[in-house]
Amino acid sequence: MLQIRDVTRRFGGNTAVGNVTLEIPQGQMVGVIGRSGAGKSTLLRMINRLIDPSEGSIFFDGTEVSALKGAALRHWQRDCAMIFQQFNLVPRLDVLTNVLLGRLNYRSTAANLLGIFSREERALAIASLERLGIAQTALQVAGTLSGGQQQRVAIARALMQQPKAMLADEPIASLDPMNAKVVMDSLRDISARDGITVITNLHTLDTARAYCSRIIGMAAGKVVFDGAPEDLTRDAVRMIYGADTDGSEISEAITSTSIDVPKPRKRETAPALEPAFAGY
Repeated sequence: MLQIRDVTRRFGGNTAVGNVTLEIPQGQMVGVIGRSGAGKSTLLRMINRLIDPSEGSIFFDGTEVSALKGAALRHWQRDCAMIFQQFNLVPRLDVLTNVLLGRLNYRSTAANLLGIFSREERALAIASLERLGIAQTALQVAGTLSGGQQQRVAIARALMQQPKAMLADEPIASLDPMNAKVVMDSLRDISARDGITVITNLHTLDTARAYCSRIIGMAAGKVVFDGAPEDLTRDAVRMIYGADTDGSEISEAITSTSIDVPKPRKRETAPALEPAFAGY
């Protein structure tokens, strides 16, 4: 279980996240929604320890990850994979090598410097690409792929970390609706099939409702809604996004890239996969 206790992050005189407390069970898929500047990305970056909380604590399975340093911190960033809006691939390297970078925190410094990967690691990388439907791109230079393909490579790399949690910071913000659906389908499959906690920042209400069993709404750095998709009423949306007095102008961004998808399915049993690039 991920526990966030009274977490605050300040940048100078600005409070980006203020006194947030949450508990997220293992395997849950959570959508974090809110306007730009609401604190969504800052919250995810604190969980992964890309930035540190100004106050409060973060625990995972009883370990205070907000206090970790050195090798223990690197192990947490391996266990808590991060997927970014801009993919963060190495464009001049081929797809397979980019995916193999997800194993760096499992290997010795010498092996990393020499760039030597085992047959088992390569097989694992190919399996991850096959699961995401892009194995045919394995030897292609990553920078030549489309945005949707690059994001799937980033997810495959995250799976190579074999994480316990996966954080996705606006993973579909730069994608067209078709590729956005493929990426969200992949994240939901990872959560349902592998029991990995997935927390994703999203701009669209329809996407959050379709894919996430729990929605957290943020405004001005605070959690103003925490509940199931069906509990996200018009009044709750007003609190998250703001609106005029009759609620007729919520925000164009909420529905501008919504995805037409079925409602979340119950967990299924199927083949497994692997993990992203946050702790290298």
